[in-house]
Amino acid sequence: MVIRQRRSKLDDGAIMKLIDTQLVPLSHMSEQEINKIRKEIPLRMNRGMTFVISPEPEKSAVAFIHFLMHGELLYVDMMAVSPKEQRKRYGQTLLLKAESFAASRGCRRSKVMVDEGNTKGLQFYQKNGYHAIRYIMISRCYEMEKSI
Repeated sequence: MVIRQRRSKLDDGAIMKLIDTQLVPLSHMSEQEINKIRKEIPLRMNRGMTFVISPEPEKSAVAFIHFLMHGELLYVDMMAVSPKEQRKRYGQTLLLKAESFAASRGCRRSKVMVDEGNTKGLQFYQKNGYHAIRYIMISRCYEMEKSI
């Protein structure tokens, strides 16, 4: 497996499939809101940074993490791993890569929003040093944070 930066033409189809199959079902947004966000994904992916894991350099992504950096804050925007590739530490590998990259550029804290009901996501981030700092009722998400 290879960790590399996202290549739009090679990876975006696989990333959209991961978003649709792994993230959308956990969301509490309406179908209309999800469709609006889906249209914004290409622009969103061009802001910030995306690392992927692929079987070979020229094969498409089986896992990805997309994040933004603002001053001393790393914001993990989206992360997903293909069901066939889960339980292989790909999520942890990508998260550590993003945290290391951001820390080398001055980030001191990392934040992520985890949907209510995403028990696996909450456990994953807790195992990786994050703790819930608040629950945001309007979006039905937990805001989690970690020092990096």
